[in-house]
Amino acid sequence: MNENEKNINDAAEGEPEIVTLLDENDEEIRFELIGGYNDKGVQYFALIPEGSADEDGGFEEYIILKSVKNADGSEELVEIEDDKEFDRIAAIFDDAFDAEYDYDDEN
Repeated sequence: MNENEKNINDAAEGEPEIVTLLDENDEEIRFELIGGYNDKGVQYFALIPEGSADEDGGFEEYIILKSVKNADGSEELVEIEDDKEFDRIAAIFDDAFDAEYDYDDEN
């Protein structure tokens, strides 16, 4: 597998993988993993709120988080703070979702 190979389709088959995240008030929010992308060893994930996909599996918007290692070796999903990095990764997901899902980018 190429280091930068897209694995967007992995989450589309079978039951959706559910990820539980904590918001700023430490309340749990459940998301469906709709895709992932590895870029030079950094893993990015696209997620939608659980149950927000329509009956055809389409969605209007999603969030992108990246996995980072903490000092203790544990991994955490965080927002992408660098605008150029975010725009580059968002374009990759948008292109893949345009081809695979009923994704309607409003831009």
